[in-house]
This record gives sequence, C-alpha cells and structure tokens, in this order.
Amino acid sequence: MRWQGERESENVEDRRGGGGGLAIGGGLGGILVLILALVFGADPRQLFEQLPQGDGGPQASRPVNAEEEELKKFVAVVLAQTEDAWSDIFRQKGKQYRKPTLVLFNDRVQSGCGIAASATGPFYCPEDEKLYIDLSFFRELRTKYRAPGDFAIGYVVAHEVGHHVQKQLGIMNQVNAARRRGREEGANGASVRLELQADFLAGIWAHYVENRGIVEAGDAEEALAAASAVGDDRLQREGQGYAVPDSFTHGTSAQRARWFRKGMETGDVRQGDTFSASEL
Repeated sequence: MRWQGERESENVEDRRGGGGGLAIGGGLGGILVLILALVFGADPRQLFEQLPQGDGGPQASRPVNAEEEELKKFVAVVLAQTEDAWSDIFRQKGKQYRKPTLVLFNDRVQSGCGIAASATGPFYCPEDEKLYIDLSFFRELRTKYRAPGDFAIGYVVAHEVGHHVQKQLGIMNQVNAARRRGREEGANGASVRLELQADFLAGIWAHYVENRGIVEAGDAEEALAAASAVGDDRLQREGQGYAVPDSFTHGTSAQRARWFRKGMETGDVRQGDTFSASEL
C-alpha cells in the first residue's frame, strides 16, 4: 500500500517504554526526601541540592527502534484512513462519528477494561473507547502466523476500529443481551458473529483505500492471509492438534476471510449483518 506521505491520525497515545518512573526531584522521590528530612532533622533543600536533578516528568528509557517507529507511523495512517471513512459513512446516515484513540504499549497496559498483557493481542475496550496494540504483535503476525505485509497490519487495526463502530451503533448492547440468553459461545454464538462483523467492517476500510487508488497488487491477499491466520480452527489445530467448534470465539479461517472480502468488495455496511445470517 502506498501510504508514505498520507495523513497520520492525531489520536495516538504512546505509552511505550519505561517511562513509568519519575525523576528523583519530584513525585515519589520528593516524598521520600521529605520523610528523610523530617526523621533526621535535616534541611530538605540541602538534600535536594545533593541529588541528581530531573524535570519531574516521565523519563523514557526505551531506545529508539527504527522498525517500531515506522510501524507507529503506519498504524497512525491506517487509523486516519478509518477516521475519514467512518466519518463519511456516519455523516451520510445523519450521525457523527466519535474517533477512537489508539494506545501503543509494551508488555502490559492499564485500560478501562482492566490490566492486559501483550499476550492478549490487539484489543478494543468499549469502556474507554480505545484500541490497544503492542507493536511487537506485528512481528508475530509476520513470523508466527506467517501473514506478512503492511495490508495485513492494516487489517488488524481496522478490525479493532470495527469494534468501535459496533459500540457506537449499539451492536455491542445486542451482543450483551444475547450473552445473557446464553448465546455467547460456540461456532454460531454471539461472540463469533461480533468478530466476523468486525472483519466485515475492516473490509469497509479496505474498500475505502482501494477507491483512493493507494492499494497495490497483492495487498488484498495480505489481509486475507492475516484473517485466515487467526481463525479459531487454525489456531486450535496448531495449538492442540484439533478444533473444538463449541469453544470458537472469532470464527474459522474461511469465515473470517469471507466476511472481510465481502466488506472490501461491496463497501456496503448494510450487507454486514452477521447476526441475521443463517450461514456464516
């Protein structure tokens, strides 16, 4: 995909690195100095003068990684593309699209839905309307899941944005109601239908960028390969040697690829009702 020079979204929150600590001149360090001064009867100003000075703000300890910085720019471009596409679609329906925030993190992160580790993979939290991604996942996508290419990465971002669209359209409320009726699990359950619809909505993004003429030969195949790579049946067979449809949460490889392709080919949101589909 020809993405260099494209607009980058401003709604990216970078929480990567070891910036959780504070310089000794402020925050917790300052409190400890004051306690020591009170205990030993010293002048806290003298203690501060003997300590290394900092600006009191987060101190980033993560070295710059050129590959990750390029990935950061790319996902920011994809996020901007989804913003443009969904803002236009919502506007045509007389609605306003609320843009989500994309949070980049390393290892673990505190979200509105609780603490999550990188092993969770990219996810969307409806409580704070933010997408969470550890960029190292895309290395796994290329090596472990054998789904290389920038369009494969774009599919992942657009899929999580699809969940944000579902939140705004009230679809997640429908899913929660279905879960209360006991239809959460299984190959035909509400969770699978929700994920397959997010794949379809990711296809809407692909349709948008294709119409803009920035899609290159092989891009669609990259996204389809990524969708297939994370199918429940494939992951279970690779992990345990067999698939258990009753435990599916995201759909099979064929289903995920089919719904993404449908969104990309039609660009018609009305054709993405996975909840009414008799065959997924």
